[in-house]
Amino acid sequence: MAETPTADMAGQLAQWQARGEAPADQKEQRGPAKVIQLPLWPEPKRGAPNAVLRGALFAAVHKDRRYIDRELLATQDGITIRFTGKQLDQADLDVWEQALHLVRTQALGTECRFTERGFLKALGRQPGGQNVDWLRSAFARLGASLVEISDGRQTYGGSLLEFYRDEATGRTVLVLNPQLAPFFGPTRWTQIDWEQRQQLRGKPLALWLHGFYASHAAPYPLTVAYLHKLSGSQTKRLRKFKENLAEALRGLEAVGAIRSFEIRDDLVHVRTVPSKSQQKHLAARRPPARRRK
Repeated sequence: MAETPTADMAGQLAQWQARGEAPADQKEQRGPAKVIQLPLWPEPKRGAPNAVLRGALFAAVHKDRRYIDRELLATQDGITIRFTGKQLDQADLDVWEQALHLVRTQALGTECRFTERGFLKALGRQPGGQNVDWLRSAFARLGASLVEISDGRQTYGGSLLEFYRDEATGRTVLVLNPQLAPFFGPTRWTQIDWEQRQQLRGKPLALWLHGFYASHAAPYPLTVAYLHKLSGSQTKRLRKFKENLAEALRGLEAVGAIRSFEIRDDLVHVRTVPSKSQQKHLAARRPPARRRK
């Protein structure tokens, strides 16, 4: 026989309902909330997902950005990116990488506060004036765009960051979606040499190649036409792009980002400088040495 609720029981139930809670015997037992955080790469580096570095999401363009409506972007095999918004360039990638760098020390989804002055200095740009306007435009592009990105194991759909400015303190508040975290799993992201990247500033194709080849421990030879497509270059004549490509690769050699390169016929051969983690990955792929009889 069901128990008839007393006045005290009815009053307690009403209080639970008013607070949107369930009775104690109906509450789900929950453990502590899981903290989702990016890898803690060192200060001289910047981290970025391989899926972002191996395609035309941040294109090697100079100007004349176009508006894109859920277009399937050029990407390396195994990666799919659809993009809606104003085209992003390598300077926007600088901003996004610095944003990732700031939030890596705390849980994703929490607020990260910083000054525009400090952010610009980290980018190697003078604070104030036109650079502040440029930075705010970059944040607007990154926040307003919709990216649907998949590497075959995980698909993310959303903006690349969210932000607002606290006018009372003069600080910008940045939030990154925790759903981006899987793209920073083992072997799925790359540490970028920030000093090298700063030396290449203002050279969109060299910057794109810098990120692309940094994400490969031992890249296969690729055709000039394939790199032209992946980079999102606006250069229409392939012969001219080949000249620009050779110049950009010489720039990577000069800053120590690659050991050497050669363009034979239509194939681009590049010897990279593998990071410690990439060296371990290459060692794991080598077949075990045969014992001598």
